[in-house]
Amino acid sequence: MDENSAKSEGEEKVQESSNITLRPIALSDVDDLMVWATDDRVTKFCLWETYTSKEQAVEYIKNQAIPHPWLRAVCIRNHAIGSITVTPCSGYGSCRAELGYVLAHKHWGKGIATRAVKMVVSMIFKEWPHLKRLQAVVHVENKGSQRVLEKAGFQREGVLRSYELLKGKAVDMVMFSILGNNSSVG
Repeated sequence: MDENSAKSEGEEKVQESSNITLRPIALSDVDDLMVWATDDRVTKFCLWETYTSKEQAVEYIKNQAIPHPWLRAVCIRNHAIGSITVTPCSGYGSCRAELGYVLAHKHWGKGIATRAVKMVVSMIFKEWPHLKRLQAVVHVENKGSQRVLEKAGFQREGVLRSYELLKGKAVDMVMFSILGNNSSVG
């Protein structure tokens, strides 16, 4: 690759990551969702199985994504290339929520997931004033996702042994968190 090609590829990455938007997911996103939901590379570290039919995607959008308390499509030119969620943690007096995200394979390594996470962090603590902590758990082997969180300002807290069941097997996860500006330790 020559210098000009490398420069234009770098500029393209910056342009793509700066042009992303977050919006509520809709049934009209089903074909875009199928791009990542049917890709084993994408679903490898997801708790859900790779989709095998459009009906699964429609059911997911209708019954889980639309009613979710905070799920947004990650979009480029209004096409959904992934999704990002913030899910409140249960329990009396809970002041924390869990972040999750997924992105189509062809958009990996371009700073898009990092940008989306930063966008969520900049808005979620304002939208949910009770929130003090946003956390994410990542499979120990998912180094790319760990880098996303670190670049977005999350702190690595440690490894949680046999923490999640992933495709029927108990796996170790790495816990990351970021605290809101209005958090106090005491």
